[in-house]
This record gives sequence, C-alpha cells and structure tokens, in this order.
Amino acid sequence: MSLCEGVVQVLEDSARQQGFRTVKTVWLEIGALSGVEIEAMRFSFDVIKKGTLAEEARLEIVEVPGQAWCLPCAKNVTINQRFDACPDCGSYQLQVTGGEELRVKELEVE
Repeated sequence: MSLCEGVVQVLEDSARQQGFRTVKTVWLEIGALSGVEIEAMRFSFDVIKKGTLAEEARLEIVEVPGQAWCLPCAKNVTINQRFDACPDCGSYQLQVTGGEELRVKELEVE
C-alpha cells in the first residue's frame, strides 16, 4: 500500500508542476527483482486512488526482466530472481544490472 501511496504522491506533485487535473492512465515499470508483487500493486492502487486525481485512472504495468553481468562469461544475462545461476555457464558470480526498478514510466492526463 505504501508503494501506491508514493505513486499517487508523485502524480499529485507532477499535476502541481505541470498543470493537469486528472490522470487517465498510469504506466509503471516494475522490475522482476524489485520485490514488488504485481497483483498486490494492482489491488492497492485501486484502493489508494479513490478520492484523488487518479480516481478513474487505469494502471498498466510494464514488467522489466532481471539483468545481471556474469563475471566468468563477461556478458549480460537475464535472470528471474536474485541468486540465480548464470543461464549460460552456471556461475553464481553475477552482478545485478537491471530489473530492480519501480518507476512511473508514462502518464496519460487531462
């Protein structure tokens, strides 16, 4: 719930700065490694948006895969969760490089 409250706060701050009145659609990028439960986010957003400028907004979620740099392979690989092995060589010497984000990617506003 607190993540959705933060998203609505970002929307309200943006509305003050940019002069829009309502939000029609919110696109959120959520990384596979962010620890955010997508269905919980959808439910929480529906609860939190009531009485705000996003009351009628639709939430669209863009899932971002986990990315890591494999030290032995010396290449970027896709991982599903932290502490996965490299899908190519099986090494656990991975440095996470992406998929941890939770950000407002785009808004449709009036």
